[in-house]
Amino acid sequence: MSLDNLRDLYQQVILERYKKPRNRGLTDPIHHQQKGHNPSCGDTIELTLKMDQAGDRIEEVKFEGEGCAISMASVDLMADALKGKTEAEALEMVEEFQSMMRGETEFPKELRKLNVMQGVAQFPVRIKCANLGWHTLKAAFELASDAQPADDFVSNESQ
Repeated sequence: MSLDNLRDLYQQVILERYKKPRNRGLTDPIHHQQKGHNPSCGDTIELTLKMDQAGDRIEEVKFEGEGCAISMASVDLMADALKGKTEAEALEMVEEFQSMMRGETEFPKELRKLNVMQGVAQFPVRIKCANLGWHTLKAAFELASDAQPADDFVSNESQ
């Protein structure tokens, strides 16, 4: 497959996930919750996670929010990829995704759908859009034990 055809396919997947996200809404119950904001372009999301009965693995990830096609597609793809992962595996995926955005790596075969976001790395101003969901996920786990009010947003401006 030529590079142009591959780019077209990636763009189609991003637009499809933006127009028809598969993970929009709120989990029930909500075990982890965090709001995220990208001040550069105004994207906002509220991420909720439902853990399995043992509390060890992510059972479901949902999001609400508004933003560009890249941020919404990225969080939707992330939600699919996180199902069945532990917190440690999820946080490792955050690092892998951010590494991919720097052009250093790509996801292995079993998570290759996430590689559609690789093209974003060519547009530095859009990397924060792609990272918003991942940054918010990390904060959801890190801030879970803090007494932070649910209305507070984490910003990905410091990335």
